[in-house]
Amino acid sequence: MPADDSIARRETVRDAIARAARTAGRRAEDVTLIAVSKTHPVEAIRPLIAAGQRDFGENRVQEAQAKWPALREQHPAIRLHLIGQLQSNKAEEAVAVFDAIHSVDRASLVEALGKAMVKLGRRPDCFLQVNIGDEPQKGGCAIGALPALLDQAKLAGLPVAGLMAIPTADHEPAPYFALLAKLAREHGLAGLSMGMSSDYPTAVTLGATHIRVGTALFGSRE
Repeated sequence: MPADDSIARRETVRDAIARAARTAGRRAEDVTLIAVSKTHPVEAIRPLIAAGQRDFGENRVQEAQAKWPALREQHPAIRLHLIGQLQSNKAEEAVAVFDAIHSVDRASLVEALGKAMVKLGRRPDCFLQVNIGDEPQKGGCAIGALPALLDQAKLAGLPVAGLMAIPTADHEPAPYFALLAKLAREHGLAGLSMGMSSDYPTAVTLGATHIRVGTALFGSRE
């Protein structure tokens, strides 16, 4: 993807964030734009870095390990976000690589992450993932299980930044975003990781602090 395309796409997304934030009486700079770089090669990522993008999201620990060390050496300000499901046996590798983990959804993972953070002396921000649409095929804890998971995370010493969710695909996302925001308020959490390429302006108006955008920045996959 040419650098000009990257700059234009990023500006389009940033303008949409700014409009949505104004509508909600928020500041655009309070929304972190995460460029979802999963499956995209380094050559496609470099133009976005050149355009000023610093937060990137990956789905898999191994892919991040392969792609990012050299890029981060050149650009130390880059922050990496794990947005995909994480196996407990990969917790230590994830803590070593990522600055934020958006998919903490069960007690065994909380325990593994807590141990890894103590061992490595690194403390990535953690978002507790909620299965907001109660979909069996999706990750995330049930809404009713959230208080217990939050207590476990605090006991394990995880730095809980907020909540994350992926709305049901075939429904209007706004009610799901509003519900996640309500849950976060009830539990005193400031962070809301919600919104993707198709619905991020709606997410911003409803309080998203982190949006995960792939296609709108990188274009459609072949």
